[in-house]
Amino acid sequence: MKNTALTDVHIALGAKMVPFAGYNMPVQYEGVNIEHETVRNGVGVFDVSHMGEFLIEGPKALDLIQKVSSNDASKLTVGRAQYSCLPNENGGIVDDLIIYKMKEESYLLVVNASNIDKDWNWISKYNEKFGAEMKNLSDEYSLLAIQGPKAVEAMQSLTEVDLSAIKFYHFAVDQFAGKDNVIISATGYTGSGGFEIYCKNEDAKDVWEKVFEAGKDYGIKPIGLAARDTLRLEMGYCLYGNDIDDSTSPIEAGLGWITKFTKDFVNADALKAQKEAGAERKLIAFELTERGIPRQGYDIVNEAGNIVGKVTSGTQSPSLGKGIGLGYVPTELSKVDQTINIQIRKKAIPAKVVKLPFYKN
Repeated sequence: MKNTALTDVHIALGAKMVPFAGYNMPVQYEGVNIEHETVRNGVGVFDVSHMGEFLIEGPKALDLIQKVSSNDASKLTVGRAQYSCLPNENGGIVDDLIIYKMKEESYLLVVNASNIDKDWNWISKYNEKFGAEMKNLSDEYSLLAIQGPKAVEAMQSLTEVDLSAIKFYHFAVDQFAGKDNVIISATGYTGSGGFEIYCKNEDAKDVWEKVFEAGKDYGIKPIGLAARDTLRLEMGYCLYGNDIDDSTSPIEAGLGWITKFTKDFVNADALKAQKEAGAERKLIAFELTERGIPRQGYDIVNEAGNIVGKVTSGTQSPSLGKGIGLGYVPTELSKVDQTINIQIRKKAIPAKVVKLPFYKN
């Protein structure tokens, strides 16, 4: 089990620690609902240092990224980031990721913790043709997600960068909390604003302390991974391993918007054919219309009681006070307002297909 640079801090704060993607991570401190509301209404801090970071540089860096990723990274300018995925050769997804253009011919790829080795090997395989310079920085960097509507105001004293001027999916590299060359990025996963801080491991504790000192008048709190999951689900953001994986295509998952057929990438022809023909199944969002909590793995059943799909993510939404979830169903059952049922133990609970996001500011 790996630790982050802040594991001792979480334990001292009384966090409930759990194994997650090979790391010892804080799942909650005070409780999921309290932590969820803190981020929706104030400011909270997640340690997400388990995420992976790859630096890809050189004259062939963009060519490699264009080949392995679905989105069009040629559109990036320095200081901008892009959500994308790594398609596999069989119609599925190796991982989803964020691509940052750091400088000309220099890109940072941020990948999921559980997929660091898999992604590195996958990209390296294709790099044999291109010869870009690749560095795995995953064990050198810590990542704090400072999220919530008060995040910008609470953190402004720690940097001369105008935090309110960093637009969504933009970033700056500057001094933060007295540390140089910190990446300050507005690529949040909660839907409540804020930004992420990438710093060296040796600086992480000092940065954490200064963040909490700066935020104390704003009610800042540490937030665990359980609330991170309820927050991202209310926005309908896909979680790798739940809603997307090696067997789900970006077209099925509603990620056609990050799948650009204006370039050649891994398995592009097959995915284009699927888009043109129409996927046979789709990832839907649903809300229960009666009491109940949908969970990952629960069956989705039709009016006749036949199993038509499975819940990929589900929870009791703290913001909405009702059961919400995502899951794959045949395309004919994917229209908004369509009625489906979620099998919760021996009872089929009615639900309706809704448009994302579940939570609207």
